[in-house]
Amino acid sequence: MVSSALAARITALRDALPPETAASVVCAGELRRDRGAPPLATGIEALDRLLSGGLARGKLVEIVGRRSSGRLSVALSSVACATGRGENSALVDLGDALDPQNASAAGVDLRRLFWVRPHRVRDAVYAAEVVIGAGFPLVVLDLGVPPVGGRVPDAAWVRLARAARAHDTSLLVTSPYPVSGSAAEAVLRLDRGIAGWRATGSSPRLLAGLAAPCVVEKKRGERPGRAATVRFAVAEAIGQGAASEASAVAEASAVAKAMADKMADKMADRMADESAAAKSAAAS
Repeated sequence: MVSSALAARITALRDALPPETAASVVCAGELRRDRGAPPLATGIEALDRLLSGGLARGKLVEIVGRRSSGRLSVALSSVACATGRGENSALVDLGDALDPQNASAAGVDLRRLFWVRPHRVRDAVYAAEVVIGAGFPLVVLDLGVPPVGGRVPDAAWVRLARAARAHDTSLLVTSPYPVSGSAAEAVLRLDRGIAGWRATGSSPRLLAGLAAPCVVEKKRGERPGRAATVRFAVAEAIGQGAASEASAVAEASAVAKAMADKMADKMADRMADESAAAKSAAAS
């Protein structure tokens, strides 16, 4: 078992390194005979840092976020990274949110994407298990917007996580609220994004990008509570008034960072209260 002090030092070292290097920093307790392939990068540096390099092979990672938090953008960025390096991906799209034209513009190689469009959450989970068994290196299960409709037993998520481990698949679940329970290797929460706007003279304001606060609610081997700001730039804004776009996104990022810090503080307070309650119960 990794001590909390050692885990904190390892986390600090990973944060100081580029995401692709951070993934290789481990302690003796994390070593395995065969570490397998490196994680699949999401293409979003802040997320890759929080995930120690990206989406781990053979693990279930859950991204939780409300509307306008950037959940689908994270999914598309991850798929774009995987297909861009020649790996096939599957998207189980319960909310039917994928726009192939936008996905292609975001860098997704549609020739390497298998798109599944189920109508019920149970069918979505079953479809994810089937495509994992088919050998896709990356499977994304997007549960759309609330209400998701229906409840999936915890055992189904455990079975899905075991399937991902057996086939060395990176499984990304994006949902409006936590669903995977103990089956997840990591759970990250994205809060509602802060929009950055740009304008020149009397022209109307145009969306330049989005900055969303993100906090780690759970990650095996680490204490929860690490936070970061996830930035998304609008493709049409890039190269058209770059300085204005950068300034707008920077302002939104500053607000999002304050929100992320507040989310991390709340989590730390909750953990302290739970620890105090547990000690009190043990003493009595």
